[in-house]
Amino acid sequence: MEYTLENEYLKVTVTTWGAQVKSVVRKCDGVEHMWQADPAVWGYHAPILFPHAGKVVDNEIEAKGKVYPASQHGFARNMEHTFVEQTEDTIVLELSSTPETLEKFPYEFCLVSTFTLENDTLHHTLTVENLDEEKMPFGIGYHPAFTVPFDDKHKATDYELRFSQVESPICINNLPYGLMHGDIYHLPANIQTLAVDENLFKDDSHCMVNLKSSTLGLYEKGTGRAVVCNIEEFPYTLLWSKPGMPKFICIEPWHSLPSAEGGSKKWEEKPAAAVLQPGESWSTTLSTSFVR
Repeated sequence: MEYTLENEYLKVTVTTWGAQVKSVVRKCDGVEHMWQADPAVWGYHAPILFPHAGKVVDNEIEAKGKVYPASQHGFARNMEHTFVEQTEDTIVLELSSTPETLEKFPYEFCLVSTFTLENDTLHHTLTVENLDEEKMPFGIGYHPAFTVPFDDKHKATDYELRFSQVESPICINNLPYGLMHGDIYHLPANIQTLAVDENLFKDDSHCMVNLKSSTLGLYEKGTGRAVVCNIEEFPYTLLWSKPGMPKFICIEPWHSLPSAEGGSKKWEEKPAAAVLQPGESWSTTLSTSFVR
């Protein structure tokens, strides 16, 4: 099912499949900013990553004395979420534990997605509640994909990624298996922009840590049009697209990381975004502005 929020600036469509933002159209120029999930390229719009972000060792976790399959980025992005309510400016969806999820993640939980439209900004709040009788560690992250170019009058190289402050980004190297192994590398020093070109993602994603910037955006050079994500509460921000000239760019604020190469499969030993006691909850919000 799909649900729509609309104001004088934007028309936003949310799908219950994966609780994804499927469409954001800016009314003043009709630009569709979300990647339309071409399965021949990449079949998602803006998946949420739960109960872990990235990969785990051997695609398995060990929890409560048993081993469970655990595919990349968790299962929430590939499940139907339940519609809860809609108001003039808000849509609420939720995913609660089921017999299906308990075969992959042996904890009772509720994951609530709240989408709120405020002027030219969309807020997506994720709230995790532990409904289990034991403490529950988990990881979480956002993975929105924004289309480039914005229209047929531009090309991908007419865009740049822009930090709100000068940065010398430190990146965690997860190659070749998508797992951490202690290596880091650096993007160019003392920069405020990264050029969008065919080389930016030739070696996959960039997992940046300790950024000072409050925002990171995809800007169209010379026009002021942009998609700007507020990243200030997130310890990690990833940039990703397919190799070659990008057709979309993902700006991915995460609260947790993939597992370590050769590390433990024990769930309680994996670094978590949070560890909730029974009855506790935790929230985070990604705010994205669609500006001109």
